[in-house]
Amino acid sequence: MRTNLVVVPRWPVVAAHAAALVALPSGLWRIGLVLGFPLGYTEEGLRALLGTGAAGPAYLVALSVLTEGAGLLTLGLVRPWGEVVPRWVPYAGGRVIPRRAVLAVAWAGVVVLAVLWTPFLFWWAVPHGDMTATGHLLVGFVYLPLVTWAPLLAAVTLAYQRRTR
Repeated sequence: MRTNLVVVPRWPVVAAHAAALVALPSGLWRIGLVLGFPLGYTEEGLRALLGTGAAGPAYLVALSVLTEGAGLLTLGLVRPWGEVVPRWVPYAGGRVIPRRAVLAVAWAGVVVLAVLWTPFLFWWAVPHGDMTATGHLLVGFVYLPLVTWAPLLAAVTLAYQRRTR
């Protein structure tokens, strides 16, 4: 990979792709819930989660799309479009993205992700009455990859920071 004629080492590229993929299991699980599969919830628990209208399912779909989109943004730290806006983007195409802005957003993302997902390390220690025992186990495993998101993003951000110095 090349960015501004600087070769991006392989490990940050692999880490960036891994960061983009860690949100996929939980997103697919949420989409399954929206499609009506209980996926570990009791009937009452699923009804409580989804609600009676379209707001609950719309929220879960939006959360899945936004989470995966945020994960995909990690690729910008190892791709040219993370340093220069692609030409096809109206009004901004070809502009250099300020390094400090990229780093500020990326490091803020590391902090937010660490605060948000690290508690899932303790998922199995917390009872969830609205889930079956198998569901509790399943949800733990589909959310557990998210715990790795912050360290992966930190590693890729540090590589970007050093490479663009």
